[in-house]
Amino acid sequence: MRIAGLKLAFVLSAALAAAGSAWAANEQAAAANAKEAEAMVKKGVAYIKANGKDKGFAEITRRDSKEFHDRDLYLAVHRMDGTAVAHGTNDKMVGKNFIDIKDIDGKEYIKERVDFAKSKQTFWTDYKFVNPVSKKIEPKTAYCERLDDYIVCGGIYK
Repeated sequence: MRIAGLKLAFVLSAALAAAGSAWAANEQAAAANAKEAEAMVKKGVAYIKANGKDKGFAEITRRDSKEFHDRDLYLAVHRMDGTAVAHGTNDKMVGKNFIDIKDIDGKEYIKERVDFAKSKQTFWTDYKFVNPVSKKIEPKTAYCERLDDYIVCGGIYK
């Protein structure tokens, strides 16, 4: 009886470990990658150019947008002064200035974007932010492109 109980515990333990590994693999497979972030930013820039800023920013901010919201990947757009004009996961951010905002490590990541955009057309920037899927603060890297006086970014969680 004791051996049967140990065998059952071992089998359950192995099954739980396998399920955990499969879940982790699915979570990793479900996360966006750098190529997808770059492609979405380029699509966002093209959409804004083709449809105008008002329609483009509204579509990027629309949470159920199939164009600009995919798993943990979404776009955010800021003016060169740090004011958010579009945000794919939080429309309450639109209209607010984030030039002095800091991540959990004290990094002024919006200020960094603005500084980079003054001298570069495209760039990557690292910071920590809440992952919309896990709801946890995680390391993130964002691909950004300057469009006139705006910075269009899409990031991936590491």
